[in-house]
Amino acid sequence: MLDKGIVIAGDVKVKLVDIELLTIQLRLVICSIDKAKEMGMDWWANSSVFQGDRDQKALDEETSRTTELEQQVQALQAKLAEVEAEAKPQEPRRFSPIPTPPPGM
Repeated sequence: MLDKGIVIAGDVKVKLVDIELLTIQLRLVICSIDKAKEMGMDWWANSSVFQGDRDQKALDEETSRTTELEQQVQALQAKLAEVEAEAKPQEPRRFSPIPTPPPGM
């Protein structure tokens, strides 16, 4: 049976005064993993529920990458602060008015 597989299908409908409130469609496939892969059903390959060890490794890699990116951002922020401090506009020079000669000169 597992080599060939079996499909069980059913529909459940809940109606109240000719108004359909709920429809549940059930499809159950029973077959071997090899047969399921042959049919293109391999959802468990990417499901986190079935990947215990691989999930921890991926989480560790993401944490490491996140830490690395945070350090890069902090370094860039420090560099930006330095550049902004160097490029800080200086106060405009104030010139005194041209002195006028004293009267009688």
